[in-house]
Amino acid sequence: MTDPSLGVLLFIPYRHLEDRMLAAVQAAGHPITLAQARVFQRVDPGGSRLTTLARAAQVTKQTAGYLVDELERGGYVERTPDPVDARARLVRITERGHEVIAVAAPVQAAVEAEWTAHLGARRTEQLRRTLLRLRSITAPYAADG
Repeated sequence: MTDPSLGVLLFIPYRHLEDRMLAAVQAAGHPITLAQARVFQRVDPGGSRLTTLARAAQVTKQTAGYLVDELERGGYVERTPDPVDARARLVRITERGHEVIAVAAPVQAAVEAEWTAHLGARRTEQLRRTLLRLRSITAPYAADG
């Protein structure tokens, strides 16, 4: 059996992290789906336009709109007027949405600490620097958050 491709090897730890964070969020009483979480995590602290969220989550504007509608019904986000363009709306995280972040953030920190314990501080920092360097050629949405 051959080793998985580099792309798969990059995805596996991310999927593990995502699963752990989502399980903690759901256990805390927030019935957010994986699809909703993938849009929610891309909402900029100052708010994001729906088209930006769709592009960053790599879904259609209609799909992003549906997921934002669900998150809005759950009280996790709200739509507000864009102060720069009165015709546009921004998706913003609500207080309830910040509760989700407060649940997920320590789980992310714990998983990263586990990785550091497993790899060692030096290798973890090398990995971080390497991935940041790779990001410069692979993350077309990095400027969007």
